[in-house]
Amino acid sequence: MRKGLFFFLISIISALGCRPISDEEREKPLIVATTSILADGIQNIVGDNADVVALMPAGVDPHLYKASVRDLDLLTQADMVVYHGLFLEGKMNEIFEKLALTQSLINVSKGIPAEDLLRSGPQVHAVDPHVWFDVKLWSKALAYGAEELIKWKPEWESSIKSNSEEYLRKLRDLDALAQTRVNELKSKNQVLVTAHDAFAYFGKSYGMPVYSLQGLSTLSEPGLKDLTELVKIIQAHQVKAIFAEQTISPKAIRAVANGAAEKNQEVKLAGPLFTDSLDAPGTPAGTYLGMFETNLSIIYKNLLP
Repeated sequence: MRKGLFFFLISIISALGCRPISDEEREKPLIVATTSILADGIQNIVGDNADVVALMPAGVDPHLYKASVRDLDLLTQADMVVYHGLFLEGKMNEIFEKLALTQSLINVSKGIPAEDLLRSGPQVHAVDPHVWFDVKLWSKALAYGAEELIKWKPEWESSIKSNSEEYLRKLRDLDALAQTRVNELKSKNQVLVTAHDAFAYFGKSYGMPVYSLQGLSTLSEPGLKDLTELVKIIQAHQVKAIFAEQTISPKAIRAVANGAAEKNQEVKLAGPLFTDSLDAPGTPAGTYLGMFETNLSIIYKNLLP
């Protein structure tokens, strides 16, 4: 019943909400990407062919995000909707199901082979969605997005291929930089401790041990056992710094630092790291490349002995 009411509501919004902008009124096609991270990647691919808008503002946690009526208006007016998938936008799955009946959608996670995905359990929603912290996997996701955009707009093929080649080259350079920095930290026996489990792909790709207080989703609540176990890890590895994140309250990870201090293990609370969102436009972490490099710099400077 609830699902039926939801579909009825979005149908009414589509029919009676803000009047969709016609092709004659709109100078360029409108592409709506769910997060700022994804919007940045898609904009680099399509270039000047389209206007790309992020549904979720910078700093918003996609795990907790609920679409407003205004957001539904934007989605129904879009010429194309691009989303991450892998249950990152967990509260929007019903919306995507409805939109797929009448609109063009791209789920960029389909470009990532199933064997490359990390899981926390057998459940369908237990896949780790934070694939952008492995630059190679994020490159695959965006390459798939480019292919689907060409199918949607064949007349854009030449420019999309040119833009993609240039952007993927920048991603390869970023990947090499990440490996160089992490190799130096690994040589000093450093590990990464964060507020929630967003860096597992980073750890796997670059060979750095990663530990976190919360699980894959920020919906999960850490308990005393989680805190105690993390303090033990900090003691065992003589961790210099642990990291807060920009979309999560630092209260819980600060409690870990305090717990370590009670065990005579001083540890710095550093960050915040950017995880599920970019920073505001025009800032150093306002693009994906800038966000990743900013995180690398924060981690490197705080963990390097």
